[in-house]
Amino acid sequence: MGTDPTPELERLGIDVIRGLAMDAPHRAKSGHQGTAMALAPLAHVLWTRVMRYDAGAPHWADRDRFVLSCGHASILQYAMLYLTGYGLELSDLEAFRQWGSLTPGHPERGHTVGIEVTTGPLGQGFANGVGMAVAEQHLRSRFGPDVCDHHVWAFVSDGDLEEGISHEAASLAGHLGLGRLVYVYDDNHVSIDGPTELALSDDAAARFRAYGWHVLELGEAGEDLDTLEDGLRSAAAVEDRPSLVIVRTHIATPSPDHTDDPAAHGLAFSEDDIRRTKEAMGLPPEESFHVPAEVLAMYRAAGRRGAVQREDWEQRSRVVLADRAAEWEASLGATGLPGWSDALPTFGPGDAPATRVASQACVTAMMGGVPGLLAGAADLTGNTGTELPGRPVLAADVPEGEQIHFGIREHAMGALLVGAADHGGVFPVAGTFLVFSDYMRGAVRLAALSRSKCVFVWTHDSVGVGEDGPTHQPVEHVMSLRLIPQLPVIRPADGNETAAAWRVAVEGDGPVALVLSRQGTPTLPVAPEVAHRGVEFGGYVVRGDDCDVVLVGTGTEVAVALAAADLLEADGHRVRVVSLPCWERFEAQDPAGRDAVLPPGVPTVSVEAGATLGWDRYADASVGIDRFGASAPGGTVMRELGITPEHVAEVAERLLSGS
Repeated sequence: MGTDPTPELERLGIDVIRGLAMDAPHRAKSGHQGTAMALAPLAHVLWTRVMRYDAGAPHWADRDRFVLSCGHASILQYAMLYLTGYGLELSDLEAFRQWGSLTPGHPERGHTVGIEVTTGPLGQGFANGVGMAVAEQHLRSRFGPDVCDHHVWAFVSDGDLEEGISHEAASLAGHLGLGRLVYVYDDNHVSIDGPTELALSDDAAARFRAYGWHVLELGEAGEDLDTLEDGLRSAAAVEDRPSLVIVRTHIATPSPDHTDDPAAHGLAFSEDDIRRTKEAMGLPPEESFHVPAEVLAMYRAAGRRGAVQREDWEQRSRVVLADRAAEWEASLGATGLPGWSDALPTFGPGDAPATRVASQACVTAMMGGVPGLLAGAADLTGNTGTELPGRPVLAADVPEGEQIHFGIREHAMGALLVGAADHGGVFPVAGTFLVFSDYMRGAVRLAALSRSKCVFVWTHDSVGVGEDGPTHQPVEHVMSLRLIPQLPVIRPADGNETAAAWRVAVEGDGPVALVLSRQGTPTLPVAPEVAHRGVEFGGYVVRGDDCDVVLVGTGTEVAVALAAADLLEADGHRVRVVSLPCWERFEAQDPAGRDAVLPPGVPTVSVEAGATLGWDRYADASVGIDRFGASAPGGTVMRELGITPEHVAEVAERLLSGS
């Protein structure tokens, strides 16, 4: 940065951040001021003294990553992105929380340059950071420290630590010894309802030490820049475990009116409060968004400082990657090497694997062609087809491991996937039973919002699970997942559709939900390439041209529809059977293409072993399950709940007769 700034200039810079933290929410009449004010010194130290980044190259692969897990303090991050030169302008801060602005209420990855993960739902960012550290560790072990050698930093709040997901993620991070992970706990003793002591009496330091973390308690150091820097650097030097730095701060510092006031968690400052606080800091009390030229110059210099490190990295990495450029690029893109899909299996007329079994065959075939593949499950690796045969298991002493055992931690598993995907350099995949997707929903929603490229594998996809009973039999889950925007939900009908689903996932640019069966299902009577094109389109004709009635289904129920078509044709009806594995892809097609698959005006019956709500988009009548299941053999449950060819044919006959 050249000549180091004077202590007076640093203090002025911190006060300017605090001024922006008051002004932007005040203008928006919405937002959170106090936390950003309290954390201004910490942010200053991290961005000017410690963190490795180049604001002019925000996507540099070997930059440090920063996660604002307490995303409600977003104005703090926006202020730092503006000051250090990521491309935000002062006008963007003035448009905080407004329609179309680059400064939404909580940080959104892909919306604002410099935002690494989408945060706001407390605890998610905490777990995302763990996923990022897994990705960093994996890349460093594969390509070496000349290519990957950086840290993941996060600011976390009492709310993050209270959310259950943080317990799961912290436990796994300690188990894996993620030494490049440094979290700073903003211990301000304030929540929305009042003092945190209303509901929280945990010993955070003891808790994280029990998880195997390095814990550094800095006490009343929230304003001490040198102590903060020493603490951050000391934590970053710990290589064999993650670190938690605990700092006692005072929300809304240095406000004469609202320091340590729970109201400061939100929009507490009136114009008079802001004026008095600016007077206390020596800022012009009547001027909003005040940024002196010397302050901006200080931060812009800090933002450019990493350019030398980046340029040195580019030279080193070119040498190191000379013979591995294709592997590196495929890893960064979370995609396959040229020709990778040629290895995917195909299935013939005599094959009838469960789609989870077919998926395992696909995952095994992908191992050589998708170099960034990381896969695992929530203690269900074999059950969900997410095993990487012969590949090492990720562990503290095996950082190159590609097989991840998440343990029974679905909440954290979902968010780790998102963090690893957002970090880049890996193609993360994780599985559990479909009914437990409920535990992951917060992370899945953020994956869709962020376009995070990962695959959620959910198996045991219907009441066909059988004897485990209604607690383990999904009914509403597929339909509820379809409600999430930007999330392709693919429920393949056979092995060939499953292989096509994996091709869609690897060659796409966002998350994919892959919903798979426990029970076997016959290969559909179409060529593999027809199934592949059909999945890419979202839906296709399996059988029948001119028709009196259409039977449309997903998953194993397409086979039920085919058997029902036999019964209807025996009675003289012309029947078309359509597989609709992915509603989202189908809806993205032009109307003429959709009409060619599901012809308008032709009576249509849907068949899916789950909730029927929503099928009226495509069907005039539905065969489904709008109640919980029951404990019995899977075939029995399916039969008793009407998922049979006979019942489908009966419903179609009634529809055709108008009764």
